Amino acid sequence: MNDPASRKAQRPGGRSARVRSDVHAAVTALQSEQPLAEITMARIAERSGVHLGTLYRRWGSVDGVLLDVVSERLSARSPVPDTGDYANDLREYARQAAEDLAGSEGVLLLRTLVSVRLGDGGSLPPALSRRFDELQLMLDRAAARGETVPTSEDVFELVIAPLCASLLFGTDPPPVERLVERVDLLAAHAADTEGK
Repeated sequence: MNDPASRKAQRPGGRSARVRSDVHAAVTALQSEQPLAEITMARIAERSGVHLGTLYRRWGSVDGVLLDVVSERLSARSPVPDTGDYANDLREYARQAAEDLAGSEGVLLLRTLVSVRLGDGGSLPPALSRRFDELQLMLDRAAARGETVPTSEDVFELVIAPLCASLLFGTDPPPVERLVERVDLLAAHAADTEGK
């Protein structure tokens, strides 16, 4: 009964998941109480009950914590679609991305992403890596059904990048249908090239 393996089985998520949950709850509470600029690692540590050293080790900075929190919120609010049809999945994915980036957390997501990327030498933060994995799963499911699909990089360049650019430069976002059409054209071209 005292077998360590059985103890682990009784702890779904474990300490790491609890720490992350406590930190996310603390950040959410702090965001509702004070301006973003006043949120510090010390305040997050105090509110969450998580040691300051753990915060720095795991997230590196306030922006690292904020990026994780915002990414998690967006993932929960906008799960990667699985309609059984690639075209519908991509359309829904693009619509969700457009809504998410146009919402109040879109600018925060981009600001924290840039800050984190500049601070850590440019590696992809785990929060976004998870989202890319989810996107790849959507594409893999479609490919397994025999549908012609682009790469996840293509989807990023043709759907996400234009939405981010419109947010950064204050222009109207491109219509979702136009974004999807570009990806479809690229996928069709790739299929034609492969078939030759």
